[in-house]
Amino acid sequence: MSKLGVAILGTGMIGAVHRRAALLAGATLRGVMASSPARGQEVAQDWGVPKAYADLDAVIADPQVQVVHVCTPNHLHRAMAQAALEAGKHVICEKPLATTLEDAQALAALAQSTGLVATVPFVYRYHPVVREARARIADGELGPLRLIHGSYLQDWLLDPASNNWRVDPALGGTSRVFADIGSHWCDLVEWVGGERFAEVSAAFETVIAQRAVAAGKSFATPAAGGQTQAVSSEDVAAAMFKTGAGTLATLTVSQVSAGRRNRLWFEIDGAKASVAFDQEDCERLWIGRPDQREEIFVRGPGAGSAEQRRLSSLPAGHAQGYAQCFEAFVADTYRAIAGQTPEGLPTFADGLRSARIVEGVIASARTRAWTHIDA
Repeated sequence: MSKLGVAILGTGMIGAVHRRAALLAGATLRGVMASSPARGQEVAQDWGVPKAYADLDAVIADPQVQVVHVCTPNHLHRAMAQAALEAGKHVICEKPLATTLEDAQALAALAQSTGLVATVPFVYRYHPVVREARARIADGELGPLRLIHGSYLQDWLLDPASNNWRVDPALGGTSRVFADIGSHWCDLVEWVGGERFAEVSAAFETVIAQRAVAAGKSFATPAAGGQTQAVSSEDVAAAMFKTGAGTLATLTVSQVSAGRRNRLWFEIDGAKASVAFDQEDCERLWIGRPDQREEIFVRGPGAGSAEQRRLSSLPAGHAQGYAQCFEAFVADTYRAIAGQTPEGLPTFADGLRSARIVEGVIASARTRAWTHIDA
């Protein structure tokens, strides 16, 4: 198969991550589209890319592009992914798939009707020890599930001087912290544990009422002084779920927890054993048993499940992390385009599932009542 030609829409932090993963997977980067033509020309030169597209029409008209990576602010996802699919191009669209359930439904239906490969980077599925946890649960090692609990904590918006387009509901969507990072936890836990959430009781809080006016790049060091603006999206959220099988799950999410950079942690407790994963210590999986026989499974290509071994691209002791997850996800997307069926590849159907959960969480946070999550 000849090299895939790709275009990247959006040139911020995550666009650069997509670029690296695409190149490592053997694709050819045909061009980029940025927030302005001037920014596009600057990035094209920095990245050594032949084209800086003036607009979306130029991207989808390029016959050398077979795959479009949508890495723009959330409110642009629907229009860009739809245009690419309608032009016959495969799509990788950043999460959330869309800022409304209706838009996510439309994109998932379009992807299915075209038969094109359309994926969403729920990349934490690609930690090798996460695959190990999933395999052990599927094999019955934990027994029936009894409890699911965890958190996803960050601190990059702790300072009121910090701001970002994600804070603005018009750009990021109605929910911020839950849709941005709680969605990752929910996707991961449903996929690993094999049980889907059926109802939710949730609460949101905005603990920093005023922030500096948004300016600069994502995750940049905040600047002191200047104008402030009111904040309406949530900084922290808590949710209790019940799965279709009746298992309770609890989740805490925050972007204002000092010292927590990207602490996605979950524990799944079964009748016979428990497993726990911490993304900030992602080389190890904890397995607990009632007879005090604890096990620490360490990532590596020489042991464990087939998927754990496949994704252990480095020898044990050479740490793998987020970058390798992203690279494996993009490589699996390209394998799917080539006709293979990689296990666990998150698609637009998974993006729609995430939108349904977020919709239920938002509704519950507004009413403070248990709310059904559409299956």
